Amino acid sequence: MAPQSLALFDCDGTLLDGQHTVLSAMRDAWAEHGIGRPDDDRVRSMIGLTLHDGIGRILPAGSSADPMAVAASYKRAYRVHRERHGAVDPAYPGIATCLDRLEAAGILLGVATGKSLRGLRSALSAHGWGDRFVTLQTPDHGPGKPNPDMVHRALAESGVEAERTVMIGDTSFDMEMAMAAGVGAIGVAWGYHPVEALVVAGAETIADSAEILADVLLARLAAS
Repeated sequence: MAPQSLALFDCDGTLLDGQHTVLSAMRDAWAEHGIGRPDDDRVRSMIGLTLHDGIGRILPAGSSADPMAVAASYKRAYRVHRERHGAVDPAYPGIATCLDRLEAAGILLGVATGKSLRGLRSALSAHGWGDRFVTLQTPDHGPGKPNPDMVHRALAESGVEAERTVMIGDTSFDMEMAMAAGVGAIGVAWGYHPVEALVVAGAETIADSAEILADVLLARLAAS
C-alpha cells in the first residue's frame, strides 16, 4: 500500500476569507472597551494567532485594556455576526475544486488554525465541508501558532509521516509552524501577510492561485 499524504490547511486567509467578520467583531470589541477603532491592517496581521496573543500585539501602546477581556468581547461580537446576522466567510476562488482534486488523488486533508474549534466547525459546515477533513487542529487544547503542537497532533491523529505532510497557509506564523514541525511549507499569495514575509519565514514556494496550489500539492504528495 502506498504511504498516505496529508495536506494541512490554514483556514482564514487560505481556505476562507474570514477577514470581514473578524474586522467587524474586533471593532465592536474595541468600542465596548472604549479603545477607539482598531487599524484594519493590524487586525489582519494577527489573524492566525490565538485571540489573546493577537489582541495583545495590536492593542494601542499604553492601553489599560485587558487582552483577555477584549478577547471575550470579541467572541461575543463574533457570535452575533455569525448567528444573528448570518455572516458566512466566503471560500477563495477555486478552493473547492482544489480540495476535490486532492481528495481524488487520495491525499488526506486537515486544518490547523488559530480559530476555536467551534468557530472552525461552523465555518466549514457553512460550505458543506464538515466531513472533508480527517483532522481539525485548533488552540482549544494546546498552544497556537507558530508553536508546532498543532502539526504534531495532526500527524498523530492522521497517522501520516512528517515527510509526507505539507502545511499550506497565508501567514508567516503558518510557515514558522511548519518549519518547527519538520513538514513542508507552501504559502498562498491571496491571504493576509505579504508574500515576502512568507518566503523569509520558510515557504518553499508560493501559489498564486488555487489551481496552481493543487498542481504543486499533487506533484509533491500524490503517490506515484
